[in-house]
Order: sequence, then C-alpha cells, then structure tokens
Amino acid sequence: MATYFLYLKTFGRAGGSSAVSAAAYRAGERIRDERSGKTYDHSDRRDVLHKEIVLPSRLGDEVPPWALDRSTLWNAAEHAESRANARVAREYLVALPFELSPPQRTKLAVAFSTELSDRYGFALDLTIHAARDLPGSDPRNFHAHLLATTREARLEGLGAKTTLEWCDGDRRKIGLAPVISELLHVRARWATVTNEALEEARVSARVDHRSLKAQGIDREPKLWIPRKAFEMERHGYRSALADRLRDEHRNRVQARTAEQHLLTERTATGAAEQHVLKDGTATRPAEQQLPREGTSARPAQQHRYSEPTPARPGQALQSERVPARGTPRQSLEEIRREARENWLRLRQSREQERAAADAAPAAGRDSDLER
Repeated sequence: MATYFLYLKTFGRAGGSSAVSAAAYRAGERIRDERSGKTYDHSDRRDVLHKEIVLPSRLGDEVPPWALDRSTLWNAAEHAESRANARVAREYLVALPFELSPPQRTKLAVAFSTELSDRYGFALDLTIHAARDLPGSDPRNFHAHLLATTREARLEGLGAKTTLEWCDGDRRKIGLAPVISELLHVRARWATVTNEALEEARVSARVDHRSLKAQGIDREPKLWIPRKAFEMERHGYRSALADRLRDEHRNRVQARTAEQHLLTERTATGAAEQHVLKDGTATRPAEQQLPREGTSARPAQQHRYSEPTPARPGQALQSERVPARGTPRQSLEEIRREARENWLRLRQSREQERAAADAAPAAGRDSDLER
C-alpha cells in the first residue's frame, strides 16, 4: 500500500551546511562552491531519475538566465547570505507511491513543486531518486527532494527572504498565522495531491497525513530507526541505538497486544453478565438477581456503586448504595495498567527461568571439580 512521508529539513551555516553541496549530491552533478572554493563531485550517481528547476509562475514564460544553471542558482543563494548563522536552503523530502508509473510520479512531483513555488515565491530544485542498490534498500523507495531557496526568485535574481523565514511576530503584523501552520498546510496538501494522483491512476491505495490516533487506529506506530544508525547497519556495522529501539518497540507491541486481549476478554465477560430486553433495558442474569425480600443471600458478582441517591422532601437518605446502571466494571486506564503489570511480571519470570537454566550447568561443573 502507498506510504505517506514528508520530511522538512533546513540547511544553515551554523551547522556547517552548504546549499551547493546539497544540490550537487541530489542532482548527481559536479559543482564548485565559489564561496568556500570546494568542489563537490557526485556525477557517478545512477539513481537520479529526473531533475529540473521550478520557478514561480508569476515570472511568466521568460526564464531568467541565472536560474537555468544549477551551479549559478545555488552559488547565488550562498552569496546572498552574509550572516554566520544564516539559513541558505530548506528541503521537502517526500515519498512517491510505487504504485504509480514513472511518468505519473514525475507529474505528481512537478505539480507539487510548482504549487509550493507559487505559494512562497522561491526557486525550487526538484530531483527524483530511485532506491539505491545497497544492502537493506527497499526497491519501492521512490522519493523526491524539493530543495528550495530561502529568498524569493525574481527576474534579476534572488530577492528578500520568503515569509517562511519570518518570525511569528513579523508574520502576525501582516495577518499571517504562525509559521508552524505552513508546515501543517504542506503536509495536508501532499496527502491531498498524492491521493488525487492515485485516484487518477485508478489505484485503490490512499495515504493519510494524520496520526494513527487522529485516524482512530489503535496500534503501535511502525519502528523508526534514525538515519545514522540505519546507515551504520546498512554498511555492516552494529548499532546499539538501533538494537535498543527495536527492543523497546517489540516490548510496546507485545504490551499493547496483551492489553487488547485483556480488554477483549473483559468486554466479552461484561456482555455475558447482562441480558438485554427487547425494550432496550439491561438486567442481570437470573442467577445474579437481587435477593427477594426477607432473604440474606447476596449476588455472587460484586459491582461498582454510584453515589447515594438524594432523598425526596420528607424522606430519609438511602442507607445503601445501588449499582450504577451502565457503569463500567473497570476503566480503560485500569485495564491498560493491569495488562502492563501482567506483561512485566511475565518478562521477569522468563528472565529468572533463563538465569536459572544458565546457572544449572555451571553448578554441575563446580560439583564435578569438588569430587
């Protein structure tokens, strides 16, 4: 099924990033950084499927010469910044549905790039990649890098900073929402345009940018391994961080499974303890009915009770509480806590059994030596 993925990354001088280096790597080209004097050569890449520079539609059909060349564009972006901590570029990394054909994936990426360029006025360098032929790579991993300038694109060159780079105070002065709203907008738009492309291609798969909780899906999110740890393992090295994250994810999945089983059992038990009459009212099973007047027998099942019913005028308060109709026997949080405790006890007992099994051979060897 199609997978939703959109990740925003920024490139700044404070972190030692270079927009020229980023552009050369993504496009698979050899570009010299005029500001630092370094040359970045990635012309040996074979996974670049498509690349083009997208400009705002308001510039018209006339394409400015400075934007035709990738080297000129990103060296201009570097020269436009003078501060030591300046942000020189931002990137949107998106996953392209493998269910689409290559032309359909290209059409989707170009359309979304054009929409972003028109909305914010920046120049955007689009590159589409296939999965790299490396151990552990998923051959369905088609993705696009949308590398954008932090300044507006004009006919004469790069102009002022886009509103994306403004602080919330300055944005508020001209009636704009906080900058986080722009990321939320872009995430929602990528889901929309992706689903439109899938529908146009007559593919039943769909993507959703919302969290599992917002979608009403009760399951543990998929395991996520940080890029550095992933690259270490892909090159044959062991990552302690990746191992720890896998163990923690496996424990959460098992605890959630135990919790769901317990909740299912309790729901089934609660349903068995009630009989629903035709008129919709609920009553206890016959063997659990309250005792008749004059008898001392009590129902076998214990119930959670509601607060005492207030007395009417001229009438004393009821001395005993009565069961609250429809009140759950146990809250969901209590069920989850009990499931976690049961799982932890099970883990502890298994660890003790393994420790005892490991200690048994050693004890045997010691007794042999004593003989």
